[in-house]
Amino acid sequence: MNFYINSHPYYCGIDLHARILYVCILDSDGKTVLHQKISANREALLNLLSPYAGNIVVGVECMHCWYWVSDLCELHGIDFVLGHALYMKAIHGGKAKNDRIDSYKIACLLRGGNFPLAYAYPKEMRSTRDLLRRRTSLMRHGAQLKAHIVNTNSQYNYPPLELHMKNSGVREQFRTRFEDDSVQRSVNFDLTILDHYAHELTNLERFLERKAQKHRPDYYAQLRTVRGIGLILAMTILYEIGDIERFESVQKFASYCRLVKCKAESAGKVYGTLGNKIGNGHLKWAFSEAAVLYLRGNDKARRYLDKLQKRMSKAKALSVLAHKLGRCVYYMLKNKTVFDDERFLKS
Repeated sequence: MNFYINSHPYYCGIDLHARILYVCILDSDGKTVLHQKISANREALLNLLSPYAGNIVVGVECMHCWYWVSDLCELHGIDFVLGHALYMKAIHGGKAKNDRIDSYKIACLLRGGNFPLAYAYPKEMRSTRDLLRRRTSLMRHGAQLKAHIVNTNSQYNYPPLELHMKNSGVREQFRTRFEDDSVQRSVNFDLTILDHYAHELTNLERFLERKAQKHRPDYYAQLRTVRGIGLILAMTILYEIGDIERFESVQKFASYCRLVKCKAESAGKVYGTLGNKIGNGHLKWAFSEAAVLYLRGNDKARRYLDKLQKRMSKAKALSVLAHKLGRCVYYMLKNKTVFDDERFLKS
């Protein structure tokens, strides 16, 4: 956990909502200079912050609507920090809770050097990252639709199809497959959505690839040299990392990617692990997928996995391989090198 420890003449805590803001400003002595509820618009917030520009830091919790506050502060040269929502909940919990109290506590955390930092993703690549995440959620919804069709097929004891439903010809076979018109209508509803997804997602992936080659062509080219990392995984890793220089060490990078577990220990006894869900779930997914795909048609990698499985289960062995890939990607991007398969398996 990293804390914001810089000193300023004034500290501003904002309890952020979609329609209103509760703003609290403290001076360096802890005296309340301003404590006010305003509407969530740029002009109202800027009117409050302008007199303190250059002498104030603004802190908000990492909720869904922090983008515009960050962009406003950047535009007008006001220091801005983003608070880690989970850590802040643990630190400033109390018996009473409302917007006024929360904004005051955020300002107090800033002033006291106890404000837990989250990464404020840069504006230039942020919208593309969100679009890529949106694509992932749509793909998962498409998988649910395909599973529903396959389950319906089994439910009515129809013979299974050998080919995958990603093929339009296979989907077309389900258009008139069922005798019951209600069942057929339900399946056709799924098929119509899947057809639209197939068309739109293809165009979306082309758009995202052009963006990736524009934003970070170096990262994109390096990631594509890794066996098992294709178009989607490369873009996911690229946009979720943003800038590799923000990670001071490979250990912090692996922790952020959820590739390591932290011990829960007390009085010399280990009680298990904690914080397994703290970090970036998208990177955890990407490296887990990359580990499985790296094994495909790779005899040397399979022998390496078999060697690991002599000491642990297959699931743990795959986690070790994902961790190894994560460390490899960190050093590749840091040192501006490409993937070396021989060196990877020897290390």
